[in-house]
Amino acid sequence: MQSGEAMGWRGWVGFMSMVLGMFMAILDIQIVSASISDIQAGLSASPDEAAWVQTSYLIAEIVMIPLSGWLSRLLSTRLLFTISALGFTGFSLLCASAASLDAMIAFRAMQGFIGGAMIPTVFASSYLMFTAEKRVKISVLIGLTATMAPTIGPTLGGWLTQQLSWHWLFLINVPVGLLVAFNVWAFVRIDKPDFSMARRFDYIGLALMAAFLGSLEYVLEDGSKNDWFQDTTITAFALLAGGSAIAFFWRMLTKPDPLVDLRAFRDINFAAGSLFSFILGIGLYGSVFIVPVFLARVRGYDSLAIGENMFVTGLFMFLSAPVSAQLVRFLDLRRMLAVGLAMFGIALWWLATLTSQSSLWDMAAPQALRGFAMMFIMLPVNQIALGTLPPAQLKNASGLYNLMRNLGGAFGLAIINTVATDRTSVHLRHLQDQVTWSRAAAMKTLSQIEHGLVAAKGAAAHLAALRKLAGMTLREAMTLAYNDALLWMAVAFFIAVPLTFLLAKPRLGEAVEAH
Repeated sequence: MQSGEAMGWRGWVGFMSMVLGMFMAILDIQIVSASISDIQAGLSASPDEAAWVQTSYLIAEIVMIPLSGWLSRLLSTRLLFTISALGFTGFSLLCASAASLDAMIAFRAMQGFIGGAMIPTVFASSYLMFTAEKRVKISVLIGLTATMAPTIGPTLGGWLTQQLSWHWLFLINVPVGLLVAFNVWAFVRIDKPDFSMARRFDYIGLALMAAFLGSLEYVLEDGSKNDWFQDTTITAFALLAGGSAIAFFWRMLTKPDPLVDLRAFRDINFAAGSLFSFILGIGLYGSVFIVPVFLARVRGYDSLAIGENMFVTGLFMFLSAPVSAQLVRFLDLRRMLAVGLAMFGIALWWLATLTSQSSLWDMAAPQALRGFAMMFIMLPVNQIALGTLPPAQLKNASGLYNLMRNLGGAFGLAIINTVATDRTSVHLRHLQDQVTWSRAAAMKTLSQIEHGLVAAKGAAAHLAALRKLAGMTLREAMTLAYNDALLWMAVAFFIAVPLTFLLAKPRLGEAVEAH
């Protein structure tokens, strides 16, 4: 087995290729979000149908992530990652050439499923390949990759669609995926396969896990759009998720050689680290979702302008990386995590003062603080969750740890969408009470709008002015609702701060070395 001190340039090329593969897999979660309307038009689909281009990927990926630990032991890290990169590349090419929505959804599901193995495999490999002294720098690299990919995904996707076409959202993966697969196969030597495990493969466990996680992801993804349990389909899948979850947990806890070993949660630091990973997922995916939505729907920005705004967050992630890497060496990880959670909460609270006129400069400071805080959370959480586990548990535990972050994102997005929808209705009713014929300010605004419409006269101008005033009212209601959602996320991070002091004090590098 290679170690961080002896593996040489070949090992480094192999590992960096794995990190690139992980970046590609995480990036594809969000890369289509800014271009759904273009894909919808290209495949002659409705908006609800086109949303499955993203949903199918998420559902399939979330099933693969916990399965990756078992597959890595069966096939070896080298073979699993190579197959995953090649499969991801092949299905990316098929997505680009899809001629119908059904084909696109099927190819996206396979792309997400087979590519999902790359994400947790990198986390586990970083602890197997590197000594404790080198893991801090590697954790910085992985943390930046895992957080930067969803941040730049919508912007890169929008730019590719504008400059070329939506097909390039998937074609861009082809050369990168082939390079990753070649380098990993040529240079990575971490472990050996155990093909005898194939005889003990738990097909029932896999079916239960797929039903549980797939149904849960579907409910969280589509629940807010379909009024949750008022919809019979959502109710049916929620019941399926609950029933299959009970059966899955019972089977995993009673089998001697389970498909997913849940006993890692007996380690208090791993369980706590997974909880904080869940909270990080809420903030990471929630903020990456809500800020671009506000900028697009309220401010009317295109993907490039949105990218400029999100660039501030990415820049300060990079600036905080060397600072956090130095602090993690001598600072109590619990205190560092508490500071990171508090900073992230303050950033969200600060950002929740949006107005319909908020510009790039108005949002720059809270966006910068959010980016700076990210690495103060990611580094200690990684060490708390994975840094004290023996090598034999790392592969399986890495899958569970990454699953918790994705589930946090799924729960966060579901709650954000629900809050945004419900609070928009509430704020709209309150604002409409103020925009009446008896309100002098409302009538003055209506008159100003009407006089400004040079292309229309008389009744047509009056009707156009009413429409514009209604649109302004809706815009303000949406802005207030997005602020409510940001405040909800901020409260979640503030609540998490005191939980850090319930942890046992972790020490950097106390895990059992793997040599």
